[in-house]
Amino acid sequence: MADPEESAAYILDDQIGFVLRQAYQRHAALFAEHLGESLTPTQWAVLAKLAELGCCSQNMLGRLTAMDVATVKGVVERLIKRGFVETRPDPDDRRRLALSLSPGGRALYERLAAVALEISRLTLSPLDEAERKILLSLLARLR
Repeated sequence: MADPEESAAYILDDQIGFVLRQAYQRHAALFAEHLGESLTPTQWAVLAKLAELGCCSQNMLGRLTAMDVATVKGVVERLIKRGFVETRPDPDDRRRLALSLSPGGRALYERLAAVALEISRLTLSPLDEAERKILLSLLARLR
């Protein structure tokens, strides 16, 4: 049975999930305003991770971008259709496909990486440099 005192102590505005969602909503609004390429945050995450890695399986890409199998599959399919990602047989396992940025995807990433950095800066702009480092460090511990 629920403890009435604990129920009364629960204030939504003080809950981590609610605060994180609000912070993410702010970030997503800045992302939509500044990126301007009709890319979603998940699509940008795939492009950025492939730019970082060069080549990767879809399964690994999903793990590295914190997306479930269905989500990463849909994101990758949309990026392939737009000509930003290409596939080829995985050199280590011919049963799998390896994903990489197409030349157009690489050019898009290179053009937008500075904008993405600015979006992160704007998201964290209410904090000073020391607070930013502390926040990112603490959030990394929650992963």
